Formats: sequence, structure tokens, C-alpha cells
Amino acid sequence: MQTSDLVAEAHPSAAIEVRDLVKQYNGRCVVDGLTFSVKPGEVFAILGPNGAGKTTTVEILEGYRTPDAGEVRVLGLDPVRQGTELKPRIGLMLQQGGLFPQITAREALRLFAAFYPDAEDPEALLDQLQIRDVARTRFRQLSGGQKQRLGLGLALVGRPRLVFLDEPTAAMDPQARRSTWNIIRSLRARGTTVLLTTHFMDEAEQLANRVAIVDHGRLVALDTPAGLRHAVANEIRFHTRPAIDEHEVATGLGLPRAKVERENDGTFVLHVEPTPDRIAELSSWLATQNVLLTELRAGSRSLEQAFLTLTADGEPSRPVPLGEGWGEGGV
Repeated sequence: MQTSDLVAEAHPSAAIEVRDLVKQYNGRCVVDGLTFSVKPGEVFAILGPNGAGKTTTVEILEGYRTPDAGEVRVLGLDPVRQGTELKPRIGLMLQQGGLFPQITAREALRLFAAFYPDAEDPEALLDQLQIRDVARTRFRQLSGGQKQRLGLGLALVGRPRLVFLDEPTAAMDPQARRSTWNIIRSLRARGTTVLLTTHFMDEAEQLANRVAIVDHGRLVALDTPAGLRHAVANEIRFHTRPAIDEHEVATGLGLPRAKVERENDGTFVLHVEPTPDRIAELSSWLATQNVLLTELRAGSRSLEQAFLTLTADGEPSRPVPLGEGWGEGGV
């Protein structure tokens, strides 16, 4: 794509465009040809192991780092060259708040609100974030979860078109976590684009329209949460009574031993395509052994299991087909 094709537009077709992005540190490539786009109004999650290049990628999008190669546009703007124009349109929630230790929660929200011509009401944010009871508490005295909620409020006070949320529910209790999820859902409902990085797979599964999995600086998968689960769901899971041995299963079904896994609870996993013939064969063989099939699930995996499969063994995974998947993920 030519630079001229990525100039700012009144209504850009993508909230974020990344093309062949490369970033190196001391000769080590931490972002290696990354390409993806984020649609306006979607919640887009970036997942990856520690050191996968997620933070560097997001910092480039925010304008804090300069890419070594490739093209990046955020809301149609170059984050480095046009950062002054871009920053009022975005909100950032960082893992570390970085506020003056003596400032109170209310003072911080009022201070940040003063930077924007059409800011949210700080008092309304105190209620929405459920931190009114600590409005007069100094930042250094807030708990980890309260600091996170205040950080979210500071990211939202300027009514941004795009919000970067870095581990938004870290250190939160379950109730605060669910409340934060509802806030993120409300952002999506009003058309705000959200780029989310998280280590909580259930969070990405619940909130994201699409998920990008990055490993060793490369994009290894991009699809809806459901699409990613299905892409690596070549397995049959079952439980029996009485319990049987995995060697018996492999021999009886004519499978290599490596294709049969027994989990701690006695559940068996067959790493094969879950075809109707294969399931019928399993049921028939168990009947000949006078073994009752008590549970059967074919082709269904969690997003966490898909993530572990795609980033296994510490080596870049073979990319799975990239899906468009608009609107199928999240709730």
C-alpha cells in the first residue's frame, strides 16, 4: 500500500491499519511483518505470550515508538508525524497509572476532563466506575483494582473514538471485573473502537468481536473467538464408565498412541477430525467392550485451549486461515 493511500480521511474505512510492521531492538526482531486492521466500532483483542511483541505493537499505534518498517495508520493518521492531531481522539489505559501519588481520584478525573472541549462529567464517571466511595482518596492509597478503575476513567473522560485498554481488569475483584466488562460493552454499543490486550482468555472471549494471536512478533491467527476455537478443534473428548486404559483405546480404534490423550479426570481426548464415521466407530467399539459412554463432546474447545495450541512449543505457529468474522464474537 502506498503512503498516499493511507492519508487521513473524514471517515476512514478502518480505525487501525497495520501493514508489514517491523520493529527491532539491538538487532533482535520483536515485531516481524505484522499486518492487520481493526474495524470502526469493534472490540479487537490482541493475545500472545509474554515477549510476543504485543506491547511494542500497541506503543507504535499510540505514537510512543517509531516503526523500523511498514505502515501504520490510526483513525487515518500517522501516530508519529500526526500525533498532536491524533491524541485528542484516543484514550489510553495503561497497566501502571503514573499519576502524582497525592492526587485524589476526583481531582485526577477533573484534571483530565479539563484537557478536552467535550469531556465526560467526572462525577458521572465516579459512579459508573464504582469509585465514588474513594473519590477523596489519594492515588497512592488506592487498591490495585481501584487504580485500574480510575485508569479506565481517565482513558474515557475525553470521549475518545478509539480506546487502548492494556490489561484493564488486572487486580480487580470479580464484581469490579464484570462491571468493567459492561463498560466496554457500552463503548462498543455507542460505536467506540476498543483495542484490548489481556491475558484473561475468558475476557477476550466475552468481549472481542475478533481476536489476533501474535507469537514471536508474527500474526499466527485472526478470527472471531468462535472461529479460532473451531480452527483447532480437531478432537473428540469423551468419558467412560468404567474407566479404561489409553493403550486399549488406541489399539481398539486403530490409532497411533500419540493421538490418544487421557486427562487427569479420566476424560479421553482423541486428536482426530470429529467426523460422524469416527464418532460412530468410537461408540460401536465401546459397546463391544461393555463400556458405557457417559460424556461426548466433538470439535469444541475453549479460546484458551486454541491459544495454547497455536502458540505451543515456543516456536511461531503455522498461521491458521484468517477469517473476517465480523459480529460473531463477543456478547
